[in-house]
Amino acid sequence: MYILKSVVISLSAIKAYAATTASAATPSVTGCHTHGSDIFCFDSDGHEVLISATATPTRGVPAQYTGCHSHGSESYCVDEDGNDVLIQDENEKEDDHDHDDHDHEDSEVSDSGEKSNCHFHAGVEHCVSEGESEGSSSQSCGTQTRDYDVPLRIGTLFAVLATSAIGVFAPILLSKLPFASINLMASTIIKQFGTGIIIATAFVHLYTHASLMFTNECLGELDYEATTYGRYIFGFFVRVCWPSNYHGTGVKAPTSPTEPSEPQPQSRKENLPSQQHSTLMHLGHTHGSPLDPTRPNTKFSVLVMEAGILFHSILIGLTLVVAGDSFYKTLLVVIIFHQFFEGLALGARIATIPGAIFPSKAIMAGAFALITPVGMAIGLGVLNSFNGNERSTLVALGTLDALSAGILMWVGVVDMWARDWVIEGGEMLDASLGRVLGGGLALVTGLVLMGLLGKWA
Repeated sequence: MYILKSVVISLSAIKAYAATTASAATPSVTGCHTHGSDIFCFDSDGHEVLISATATPTRGVPAQYTGCHSHGSESYCVDEDGNDVLIQDENEKEDDHDHDDHDHEDSEVSDSGEKSNCHFHAGVEHCVSEGESEGSSSQSCGTQTRDYDVPLRIGTLFAVLATSAIGVFAPILLSKLPFASINLMASTIIKQFGTGIIIATAFVHLYTHASLMFTNECLGELDYEATTYGRYIFGFFVRVCWPSNYHGTGVKAPTSPTEPSEPQPQSRKENLPSQQHSTLMHLGHTHGSPLDPTRPNTKFSVLVMEAGILFHSILIGLTLVVAGDSFYKTLLVVIIFHQFFEGLALGARIATIPGAIFPSKAIMAGAFALITPVGMAIGLGVLNSFNGNERSTLVALGTLDALSAGILMWVGVVDMWARDWVIEGGEMLDASLGRVLGGGLALVTGLVLMGLLGKWA
């Protein structure tokens, strides 16, 4: 009888303890979902509660958390890995949810529904989940969902066309003005500014962008770590092996129609004042041997330079259009300045080619003016299917950027800077102090401005 009475008392105590535990915490929370980077579930009364997990679930958001219990005044449940997670009332995060909307300028919503901060490097999007650093995040390699204002993109295509045309044609037209002294100083400043632009484009924009493509985690592990440098040096090697004067190829360098094939007793230009003669040399009408370092770049040299710029410009147009609306206007302003400066650099070198503006110079300048809008038109055609993080896209963009970087590095450092400032007979070696100071300041300005634009594009 005593034993039976003890059993009854024990059962009553167990029942009372279970009732107390059940009242202290909900046995489980279900219907779990996300708002931004936070996880919410519903308790047994249908109230939404916040799950304060110490780490993001490794297998996605679970449907429920079970084994709920209390520790003092706080309630906990157990996740699928056996870890305790804190259950909070929704009102404790109400202030945060007031700001958790879809109007963040730099944010997009991925296919999985998670909100991410997205930005662009070299036209390729990088998304980082809120609360995570870029280095620790798992980048989404799929196509991102974003808004596109198509009429805005069509309208700005013509703005880019006009800006590029003004930049590239201005130096060519300026060289034809009948003011020798003004032309000389203006041409010097534009040419040296353009030299800085080309050098900065090669290193800050092209090589850096190619490196970003080949280190993108969506590309996977590279078998050869120096892939970027390998493609860059190949572009440099192509330019080295095919110099503009054809020296060493067994082909005689072409001479302009105004160059005599045999020595003349006296050239009419030798009777001109020294300043005017210098101006004519500067604008591409000098007499001299094909290997004379004072002779301006040949048409082929400028064509090689333009090829490197065109590869870069068509990629700029494509990646500009596929950028989301949240970043498009900022990127557009940067690209307009970029194209104007690059147009000045190219136009200044086209102006040194002997001959009339039409047709060859106009065609070369027109190709630059049109190439970025053509890239933008291509981008409009693939607007909803383009994925900048696809492996083949990363390889193609990275390869073109690296090759262009190698070509423009030689053009900027050797054909432009060294030819003017270092090689014996260069126009800046014997220039007046005013031209040297103006040209040097213009060179540094071009380097700085184009390097600064590299922060955004």
